[in-house]
Amino acid sequence: MIKMTLDAIALACNGNLYEYKSSKNTNVSGVAIDSRLIENNFLFIATKGEHVDGHHFIDDAFDKGAAAVICEKAPTNPKGTYILVENSLIALKDIAKYYRMQLDVKIIGITGSVGKTSTKEFISSVLSRKYDVLKTEGNYNNEIGMPLTLLKIRNHHQIAILEMGINDFNEMHRLSEIAKPDIVVITNIGECHLEKLGSRVGVLKAKTEIFDFISENGKVIINGDDDMLSTIDMVGSIKPIRFGLDSKNDIFANNLVSKGLLGSSFDIHINNKSYKTNIPLPGQHMVYNALAAASVGLFIGMNYNEILLGFNEVKTLNGRSNVIQSGNQVIIDDCYNANPISMRAAIDLLAMANGRKVAILGDMFELGKDENILHNEIGRYASTRLDLLICVGELSYHMYEGALENSNTNILYFKTRDELINQLSSIIRSGDTILVKASNGMKFNEIIKFLH
Repeated sequence: MIKMTLDAIALACNGNLYEYKSSKNTNVSGVAIDSRLIENNFLFIATKGEHVDGHHFIDDAFDKGAAAVICEKAPTNPKGTYILVENSLIALKDIAKYYRMQLDVKIIGITGSVGKTSTKEFISSVLSRKYDVLKTEGNYNNEIGMPLTLLKIRNHHQIAILEMGINDFNEMHRLSEIAKPDIVVITNIGECHLEKLGSRVGVLKAKTEIFDFISENGKVIINGDDDMLSTIDMVGSIKPIRFGLDSKNDIFANNLVSKGLLGSSFDIHINNKSYKTNIPLPGQHMVYNALAAASVGLFIGMNYNEILLGFNEVKTLNGRSNVIQSGNQVIIDDCYNANPISMRAAIDLLAMANGRKVAILGDMFELGKDENILHNEIGRYASTRLDLLICVGELSYHMYEGALENSNTNILYFKTRDELINQLSSIIRSGDTILVKASNGMKFNEIIKFLH
């Protein structure tokens, strides 16, 4: 870890340092909020969660070699040095903000309604051909996860790719203040988190708070085909790089040829030159992700051959359009999250498959007052492209109703995930390609386990 003494940490988070076994000049080697992850000379931040209070694990952290603990209440019999603060989560963000100021690495911030994670994977795969890259792991993209990711940056890293997710106004402002990105990538503006953001106009406003702390010589890379993002002409003195399928963009693709679930081939146009390109991941949305990655790679000085190597090496993550061959069935595991844009993209992906096309779709959360209408629209959309649609969940009854308007598709409805699982063996056939998708709270990973 880049040098951070306990004294400097206490100053950064406005805490009171109580020395015991470690001195104020002790350097910490890492930061964790989970005592199980503590290693020697780590800093343990005791946070109060919805179900677990980290203050109960302070002794465990010291037993594992923590240099110090940040806490909101003093330990009764402290086993080591601690820093007392008013709010541990705010302290975490303040420490990350201070740490960022010490870093000499390029920070890439990725946001958007859909495709943040897959775009991050594409960018990471491309940049790793030439640079030592750190990237967000798992779902560490919020006001807790992103600071923890930033605190994992070490001296050997040259680039850090931070996924930045929000569901309300001012969150992105706070994330941007911590990350101070050098490059900003925005994938699209869709119908998500409408409960708090109200409309796509609100989504655009909230997502573009990421510009609030972009570095002076930074770069903005946006999806030029997105009707909302296309309204962005300048960000201060920065002219955005636009990518997309329309030839008006700075970097664009055409002559797309689908290889089904094996990926796509297309021509990519860069600086008035055209290159034949293949990517191993299926779906038009993956082409957009590749274009975003090419835009980043070119901006930081990579050549096209290096970028192409990165395309060939990219892989999906569990729960994110991950194609699984299970016996004589193919499963598309896309159950990590869902909103109307990503639902349509996943349905389009399934439509490329051979054999019977089966979609198991569940509730999409945080869609606000129009949630019933939006579920209904997805049902109608899916029913025109599939052989069997299975709707699961209370909100998805509206999806089921929308699908019933088209009698050419077989449609089933189950109120709960477990009701479906109890009957799934009698529904699925040999040779099926099965899409499983819903918001993460539906826990459709249980369906994946059953199928796989």
